Amino acid sequence: MSIAKNLEKLFSLEGKVILLTGAAGGIGSELAKGLAGVGADMVLLDIDEARLQALVEEIQAAGDKAVGIRFDVTDIASFQGLVDRVVADYGRIDVLINCAGINKREGFLDVEESTYDRIMAINLKGLYFLSQAVAKQMRLQKKGNIINVASHNSVGMLGGCSVYGATKSAVTALTRSMAVEWAQYGIRANAIAPGHILTPLTTVTWEHPTRGDYLRDRIAMRRPGTPDELVGVTVMLASDASSYMSGMMIHIDGGCLAGGMPWDFDTQYKPLP
Repeated sequence: MSIAKNLEKLFSLEGKVILLTGAAGGIGSELAKGLAGVGADMVLLDIDEARLQALVEEIQAAGDKAVGIRFDVTDIASFQGLVDRVVADYGRIDVLINCAGINKREGFLDVEESTYDRIMAINLKGLYFLSQAVAKQMRLQKKGNIINVASHNSVGMLGGCSVYGATKSAVTALTRSMAVEWAQYGIRANAIAPGHILTPLTTVTWEHPTRGDYLRDRIAMRRPGTPDELVGVTVMLASDASSYMSGMMIHIDGGCLAGGMPWDFDTQYKPLP
């Protein structure tokens, strides 16, 4: 068998129906294009209809498959209707990717209740109940796969991210709960934890006079990641290549969690020009 056929057997998503929340965002849009590019039938969910439609058209223009559905992750009453609609159209749901999320950077002492509630509703409550609704369908199928988008802030904090960090830490705990409780139904659950990724929303941080250097010093590769660098791991988790993985969180962070830039140490081997 050829290398191409072996790789296709391991990693192809052809025929898999994948729901992706937060699809129009900086990370979500790259995941959508990347997964569609290896064969998935993408059902893209976002509240921003204009950006969502533009993404769908871009994917379809590339010859890949995607549809867009306006979706509010805080409207829990609509979740069952969404599941019913997708099952009516496709017959099943193979993968759910929970990517929708928001943040507001402000100090712990500055956070107001309305901000707390909004971040919790989108990052955690919506993820919880959408996963629940989809898992009930996956139980009937006797097979399913959930991928949650966590964060470096699941394990390491920056100033001004208290509520966001709390939600992302909770997402990792929920991922383990899903894996433990739902394995009996044939459902796997894993998470990816992006490190410091350059998106339109984080550009202001990377261009900040002190914060950009602060981050680079804490990343072994000394650069931000890009959203497309999250695609490979997500394809692996969505595919049968990860069939015995569940309850795991994979960090994609350029060596940040490993320790970042080392202190000065003696070596005769310097970086080549």
